[in-house]
Amino acid sequence: MAQNVSDFIWHRLSEWGLKRVYGYPGDGVGSLDVALEKAKDVMEYVQVRHEEMAAFMASAHAKFTGQVGLCYATSGPGAIHLLNGLYDAKLDHMPVIALVGQQARTALGASYQQEVDLQNLFKDVASEFVGMASVPEQVRHLIDRAVRIAHTRRTVTCVILPNDLQQLPYEDPPVAHGATHTGIGYAGPAKLPDEALLRAAADVLNRGKKVAMLVGAGALDATDEVIAVAERLKAGVAKALLGKAALPDDLPFVTGSIGLLGTKPSWDLMKGCDTFFMVGSSFPYSEFLPEPGAARGVQVDIDGSRLSLRYPMDVNMVGDSATTLRALLPMLKQKTDKAWTKEIESNLKSWWQTLKDRAMDSAEPLNPQRVFYELSPRLPDNAIITADSGSVANWYARDLKIRRGMKASLSGGLASLGAGTPYAVAGKMAFPDRTVIACMGDGAMQMNGLNVMITISKYWKKWSNPRLIVLVLNNRDLNQVTWEERIQLGAGKTESTQSIPDFPYHRYAELIGLKGIFVDNPDKVGAAWDEALSADRPVILEAYTDPNVPPLPPHITLKDAKNFMMMMRDEPELGSVLKNSAKELLTSIIPGKR
Repeated sequence: MAQNVSDFIWHRLSEWGLKRVYGYPGDGVGSLDVALEKAKDVMEYVQVRHEEMAAFMASAHAKFTGQVGLCYATSGPGAIHLLNGLYDAKLDHMPVIALVGQQARTALGASYQQEVDLQNLFKDVASEFVGMASVPEQVRHLIDRAVRIAHTRRTVTCVILPNDLQQLPYEDPPVAHGATHTGIGYAGPAKLPDEALLRAAADVLNRGKKVAMLVGAGALDATDEVIAVAERLKAGVAKALLGKAALPDDLPFVTGSIGLLGTKPSWDLMKGCDTFFMVGSSFPYSEFLPEPGAARGVQVDIDGSRLSLRYPMDVNMVGDSATTLRALLPMLKQKTDKAWTKEIESNLKSWWQTLKDRAMDSAEPLNPQRVFYELSPRLPDNAIITADSGSVANWYARDLKIRRGMKASLSGGLASLGAGTPYAVAGKMAFPDRTVIACMGDGAMQMNGLNVMITISKYWKKWSNPRLIVLVLNNRDLNQVTWEERIQLGAGKTESTQSIPDFPYHRYAELIGLKGIFVDNPDKVGAAWDEALSADRPVILEAYTDPNVPPLPPHITLKDAKNFMMMMRDEPELGSVLKNSAKELLTSIIPGKR
């Protein structure tokens, strides 16, 4: 049977190895919808409730699988809705393709209904490649280049398809002047730096007495190599947020997350080192790195444009993290001085005790840190964990101990609210046998999460393991921004903007055929997690938490302290804020004492 353009597109994408698309129908992609129904044997369709969720899922698919993510949407409003999720992919350097419909070619330029200048609209988010098809013979090279460029450049690409073109018979381009003939096949980027650069890097690292490493998402597939290098150099290793799953947290030299959401041991590591080795990370906050000139630096990244971007490095190498570290390891001398590692281990021991003490502090009614403290040892061995933006990201970053074999991610560069649940769906679709846990604040849950729960209710019975748990911290507050305004602006909580409606999330789960669990008692949190992890269907676990437990940064500046004092003038919940802050600070100063 002859193919039309829409039939060809799905089969061509499947030949590239793409097997799943997230999307929402519309008349701008009507023929693609029809062709997708016929292409079930080669392309799985996941129907979302909103196009933004399709783009978030495509981004998360790329993060969790290492493959190219795929989403599609109709013309006009559908295409516009994709943008936020696509920017999430772009800022976290994830390969994602967006297929978008357009009005008929004959109507373009006539201010037709839903006519939007999509090439200009997508030109920033898909800056490496955006193309609109005008004849069937053009479609092959547009699809091929969209996939190849997305994969090679680790970025977003876009193909625009007018709806009348989608229905036309597909034809290969002619063998003629003005035509091009593309083919299928991935090619990886250059993976190994020159030997001279490797030796220069080894010289810097061998001379260092106090080596600090920072690893990010680029090191997720280099766990063994990072461990080997760290042990050879007696280095401490901090993790950027997107690199949380790069190393297990039970290693004595892994100091955990870095930055505002990071740990004090990571802060101490960076401020005390004399040599800084950055692997596969574009961590943005330079104030958490060594002072420029205080440490000699080495960096490896697959993208040369990100070298010496956050810290002036002595040696810059373009390369794949695992391949580069394997080549570098034989050039590194085994360090024997244990003073630096003993300092790191001592700081870590004290820090984990501090986190335990903070989690056990009382709150009204429930301390959010207790919820994560109880989850951490209960995490299934191969769990996939997602988190949303907001104060929930603090507890995810600090309190959850990642073990080997787990996956974890969130919206990093964009830090978009509402990504946690679509990320969880993408993780579950890619790995239906694994338990997935989404860590959500109530702001994110009200923005996108309730919407995505309907998608979960549509698909969960197809999963070999039905366990997908959505934790909701119900604190009736847009909590991260509330604390940012207190600490960064010296302003008390602005209730008109920060307070949000209470909502029975656990009852909503039951309304759509899922399981709901509610907990507001610290002594029952562990049992609530046990019940959720043994459930026979997806769960919303609603924890009714105190919004005034402060997500303390790893280092409090004089400016932070002054702003905290200033905000007391107009803070409507001052008593609770002061009481909880005092408890947190006390456990920081005297670990083990509460």
